Amino acid sequence: MKNVDQNTFLDIDLRSLGDNYLKIKKKVNRNCIVAATVKSNAYGLGARAVSLELAKAGARKFFVATAEEGSDIRKALGVSVNIYIFSGHMAGKSSLIEQNYLIPLLNSPEQNIRHHQNLTNHPFGVQLDTGMNRLGFERSDFSEFLELYKEKKPELLMSHLACADDINHLQNEKQLKAFIDMTSEIECPLSLSATGGIFLGEQYHFDICRPGIGLYGGMPFEKAKSVVGLSLPVIQTRALVPEETVGYGATWIAHRPSLIATLSTGYADGLIRAMSGRAVVYANGKPCPIAGRVSMDLITVDVTHLTDIPEHMEILCEQQSIDQLADEAGTIGYEILTSLGNRYDRRYTVD
Repeated sequence: MKNVDQNTFLDIDLRSLGDNYLKIKKKVNRNCIVAATVKSNAYGLGARAVSLELAKAGARKFFVATAEEGSDIRKALGVSVNIYIFSGHMAGKSSLIEQNYLIPLLNSPEQNIRHHQNLTNHPFGVQLDTGMNRLGFERSDFSEFLELYKEKKPELLMSHLACADDINHLQNEKQLKAFIDMTSEIECPLSLSATGGIFLGEQYHFDICRPGIGLYGGMPFEKAKSVVGLSLPVIQTRALVPEETVGYGATWIAHRPSLIATLSTGYADGLIRAMSGRAVVYANGKPCPIAGRVSMDLITVDVTHLTDIPEHMEILCEQQSIDQLADEAGTIGYEILTSLGNRYDRRYTVD
């Protein structure tokens, strides 16, 4: 048995992040502004560092989920950018919105009333429901406020595509038509597409696109550069004889003399329990299967086939992207990224 004491590293390549932004910018029509979605702490990678790098690459419009997230971005970027709030004007947030000059995307009649009562001359946008049935004005509600919005023009009219990751899904064209119909009487900037919508074609681009996952190396941006690497320390190794078991539930049984490495990470750090017995980690490019169940703070890996045990092993790396790991866990790359925990030592690189 060998003990090693080392850190767990989450490496974030800011240069690749900026390159992904510029690559997406080349994909949209020349009149479309490419914004950046940095909600959920920039998909778990650190909103301030990520936003600063994207601003350096040319982003001047940012989208977040909440007013608190917007306030954090404002402190990092100053007053030279626009920050939109997907959740709109929530109760009790008027002061935060006003003080940080945030643009709420109003998504209900109640929010419309709240905004124009509390912040009469403050800028706002409007979110429309074109078929996702999650957030946004439905057509009947929106028509009631049409005259108001013609007078007090929104900074943005937006909606969100439900099936943009499936280029052939009929819902895409259905939502596109609904969006065009609902916005035809108001002259203001329009936005329909996040990452997936950008690759559906120019008819989906309108005035502003707002990529998220594609910036961070995820699908459906196939040519995105990898932004994240996750390196896990081997804190212990132990030799097993046949019939010994590993982990909770004794689900993994040694069928030969085996060597098991214990790594410092677990489902509390975002490597979800569904990876148990399915996912692999890499030792200098060589795949090593997870043995047994993922624990809260630890995972165990079969390294019997290795001649040398490295001090660190990789689970997000050149051999395994966020989406490939997500496939092994039966989830999506978004969940993998946003679940990466605060116990990782985040290291930002530019070159």
